[in-house]
Amino acid sequence: MAHDLSDYRKSYEKQELLKSNCPENPMELFRDWFFVADESEMVDEANAMTIASIGIDGFPKSRVVLLKKYTWEGFIFYTNYNSEKGKAIQANNHVCLSFFWAGLEQQIIIKGKAEKLPENLSDGYFESRPNGSKLGAWASNQSEVVASREELDNQLKNFENQFKGKEITRPPHWGGFIVKPVSIEFWQGRPNRMHDRIRYTLQEDFSWKINRLAP
Repeated sequence: MAHDLSDYRKSYEKQELLKSNCPENPMELFRDWFFVADESEMVDEANAMTIASIGIDGFPKSRVVLLKKYTWEGFIFYTNYNSEKGKAIQANNHVCLSFFWAGLEQQIIIKGKAEKLPENLSDGYFESRPNGSKLGAWASNQSEVVASREELDNQLKNFENQFKGKEITRPPHWGGFIVKPVSIEFWQGRPNRMHDRIRYTLQEDFSWKINRLAP
């Protein structure tokens, strides 16, 4: 099977990104871009981000997760620590996050180091989740091979019965990571593939060096 995509073309012409307009701290620019994306009808789930990690098998792997919070320190998401993703991050905490908002012709690429959140913060977020999601965190041995969908459904029913009339506590194997950035690149599509790329790089004194990159 062959499908030639070489004639696919799109001209990016919506916005520009000038270094002179960039704030000193990239988190300010992220906040501004995210606000626009979140309010835009052209973006569905602005907080959907791709996280790439180096697996235990030595291969890189990327998957989409949901950003749940961002602070001056970094970017927070939640997962099963025993999953393929969780194990990979704990073995090598160098990860890459990326957002792609096609409707705005924008990307953000973040290199950083992931750290487990303190348990009390994971507890706080877990309490805010719907009961179905709480039970799912108990029922799913994420990334493990299962025999059938029926097996998954039965596991969920077992935990529904176990927690019936009780508080659904956070599983010890489930919690948050915060990715503390060392590099954040903002990409704005421009005509003729001459895209705007502005990269912030964290310095030893915790200031940020700003460079324009060739497209």
